[in-house]
Parts: sequence; structure tokens; C-alpha cells
Amino acid sequence: MFRFNFSRFAAVIFKEFIQMIRDKPTLAMIVAIPLMQLMLFGYAINTNPKHLPTLVVNSDNTDISRRVLTGMKNSTYFDFLSSQSTEEEANWQMKTGKVQFVVFFPNNFSRDVVKGLHPPLLLQADATDPMATNLAVSVFSELANTVLKEDLKGPLAALNPVPPPYKPQVHALYNPLIITAYNIVPGLFGVVLTLTMVIVTALIVTRENERGTMETLLSTPLRPFEVIAGKLIPFVIVGFIQILLLLSIAKLVFHVPTEGSLILLLLVTIPFIAANLSVGLTFSTLASNQLQAVQSAMFFFLPSLLLSGFMFPIRGMPEWAQWIGSMLPLTHYLVIVRGILLKGNGFIEIWRELIPIFLFSLVVLFIAFKRYKKTLD
Repeated sequence: MFRFNFSRFAAVIFKEFIQMIRDKPTLAMIVAIPLMQLMLFGYAINTNPKHLPTLVVNSDNTDISRRVLTGMKNSTYFDFLSSQSTEEEANWQMKTGKVQFVVFFPNNFSRDVVKGLHPPLLLQADATDPMATNLAVSVFSELANTVLKEDLKGPLAALNPVPPPYKPQVHALYNPLIITAYNIVPGLFGVVLTLTMVIVTALIVTRENERGTMETLLSTPLRPFEVIAGKLIPFVIVGFIQILLLLSIAKLVFHVPTEGSLILLLLVTIPFIAANLSVGLTFSTLASNQLQAVQSAMFFFLPSLLLSGFMFPIRGMPEWAQWIGSMLPLTHYLVIVRGILLKGNGFIEIWRELIPIFLFSLVVLFIAFKRYKKTLD
């Protein structure tokens, strides 16, 4: 007959706590991951980004137009990178993702305001990330009712009532209908590759250590580079299969536009896959078992997901979070894939985003080579 023995039950609990305390990496993950989530969600995540980079194309350049710009700046949603830009420069900065907005003042803007003609004022917004632009666009539209109230006094007071003295117009570039899938689905390319490549690769060396097959490799004349390259190449092919499958689903199911070259997208995906594989391989050389390898991979994946701009606008984060995000390959790959698919960017617009990915891969691979050992010690 079954009889529950509390002392045996307590002994098992005590034994599990001892084993947990002795497993220092697992214990560190148990403490570190909740703390990381708390810090990221509490301090870094912001769904109401402000101080967004903005350029001005102002052919009017009068007191009234400057008053409008002052009102936009005082709203804290717009940070002007320069007081005056050319249209060509503004379009280039928008296309490469360096600015979020461009304000276009028409000729004779102030004269038409004073005459009561209600001239248009155009705001171009990079809508590849709708969450980053929605609130700022609303503020821009509301400013038309208030920003010139102090200037339109005396004989100009009649211009204050509705309609406002000028007509705010917004052009949402690259995603004019603000379709969320156009932002999320291309971003998922990088997220899926990061998750699968890092975790699967992190299990490579630790799995062979646990199965004892590493002894066979160590008894061969294989060099570290040959072993690492031989393990990574198959997963590069797997990554290509994944990206082709994701591209097909994005086009056929979600109807995501493909304005740029798919060949270019596949080519620039190679260094991104290599960067994630190098992370997973490094974790596999640091971990003593597969559980630790997976935990380490998740420790890398979590900040990649939250600080890359996939879920939350990166420009709404504090500077320290943006600095961390700028070191992650996913941050730069999202700019690349969204730029190619939604903006039609070519290599000349995206090559600068490849440099951090290459540097990240070199540093992490160097660590992996250092950690790989030709002996069992």
C-alpha cells in the first residue's frame, strides 16, 4: 500500500536545491533573465518615442515658418538635424533610414498664411515602423490649430478660427496604408533566423561532448577552423531555405511588397546568418551541457528581440539601450530587409549596415576559436 513519507519527500527537495546551487550557470540564468526582463521593460521599452530625427526643406524661411518649426520642436516629438536641407538630401536620408520625418514648406508659405489662403504644409513620414510615427503625426496635425495663435493677433486675429491658418498634410512613405504586416513580417525574417541559428548551433559542441563523439573528432588531424567551418556551412544552407520559405509566405499570404532585389536580400543575409551561427557556436564552447547552451542562447535572443526595433521603436529607447541595440546584428538586418522590401534600397543604401554585422561576426568567431580545444581538458 502506498504511504507518503515526508522525510523522503523533503530529502528529494533538499537534493534538488543543492544541485541547483552547484549548477552556477543555471542559477545565474534564473536570476539574470528576470532581472534583464525587468530592466528592459521598465526602462528601455517605450511605445511613445519622442525626439525623432527630422529634416526641414524650407524655401520660405520666414518668421511664421520658423514659428511652426519651434512649435514642432517644443512638442518634443521632433528633433531637427539641420535648419535647412535640400530635397535631394532629405530624400536620401529618409531612404537610408537616418531620419523619421521631413517637413516641406512650400514657396510663399507665410504670404499665403497672411492672405488667408490656408497653404498646405507637408510632413513626409517613414511609415516602415508605424508605431514610431503615429503619435508624432497626430501632434503635427494638432499643432496647426495652436502654433500660430500668438502670432496671429490684431489685424491677423481673424485667421485663428477653424479652419487653421495652414493645412497639415501627411505622406506616409513606403507603407501608405499603415499595414502592420508590412512592418512585422519582414522583421520576422531576422527574428526567426536569430532564434533558430543561435539555438541549434549552440547545441553542436555540447551535444557531441555529452554523447562522447567529441573524442572521435579530437583524435583526428582536423584543425579548429576545419571543424568550425564544417559545422557551420550546413546551417548556412538551412538558413537560406528558411529565408526562401519566409519570403514565399510573406508574398503569397501577407502580400508584402518587394520593391528591391531579392537576390541582393539573399546575398546580404549570408553575413547575418554567419553572425548568428558564430554566437551559437561560441555559446556551445562555453556551456558544459545542452541545457546551459540553450539558456545562453535565450540570454542573447531576449535583448535581440526587444532592443533591435522589431517589437518597439528603437528611437524611443534611452541612449544606453540604443547603444546596446546597435551592437546586435538583428538591429542592422531589420534596417536592411525592410529597406530592400519596402523602400527598394540597393547596395549603396544598405552597405553601411553590413559593417557592424561583419565586425560582430569577427569578434565572436575569434572567441569561438579561442575556446575550441584540441584536447578533452
